[in-house]
Amino acid sequence: MYLRMAVACLIWMIALTAPAQEYRVERMESPPPEGVAPAIAERLAPACFKVTSGKRTICELWPSSEWTVAADFKSSSSEIYPFEIGQLIGVVRYPRKGGDFRGREIPKGIYTLRYGLQPQDGNHVGTSDTRDFLLLLSAADDTDPRPVDKARLFKLSAKTSGTTHPAMLSLLAAPAEPGDLPAVIHNESRELWSLRFANPSKAGDTTANLVVELVVVGKAAE
Repeated sequence: MYLRMAVACLIWMIALTAPAQEYRVERMESPPPEGVAPAIAERLAPACFKVTSGKRTICELWPSSEWTVAADFKSSSSEIYPFEIGQLIGVVRYPRKGGDFRGREIPKGIYTLRYGLQPQDGNHVGTSDTRDFLLLLSAADDTDPRPVDKARLFKLSAKTSGTTHPAMLSLLAAPAEPGDLPAVIHNESRELWSLRFANPSKAGDTTANLVVELVVVGKAAE
């Protein structure tokens, strides 16, 4: 009995002193993965952001080579990014199953990432600080780079999750001084890890880098 108690205490002490899980990101020159429609592949940057934990790859993300954004957009506390609903933001590959922001499983595979806004209704109160999300659509189902209308967007993303709700990754507000990019940011209070990176964006005749922060590990509080 005393031996079992000693072993249990030792395991507990090891758990307390074990380092927090580390996630890293590197930018890699890489063509879009096979399975992406040619019309979408030609809109993507020739490099991806690879997020890893140790030797395990969490996901690889190819952003669009350039994002078109609204020139007159003004961010608010609940809506922070100047994208159009249904706009193509990039493509992500999961080499093994992952999880979305609502805790639903994302099957191994390749998905387009489309911008969406969380509905303003009682079913979504408190799930996120903002309404900005990226919805995952199977690359096999999404072959046209033009914006997807809202009804079809949610329908195709729900097919990804295998439920009546879309598969989604949360977008957080990036700070005014983002630091060295790309980077994986750990939100300790919520146990979220987000990928922070910059990408060329065009508003009217002006092109500049837009910094985004996308949750790649972690989910909304229950």
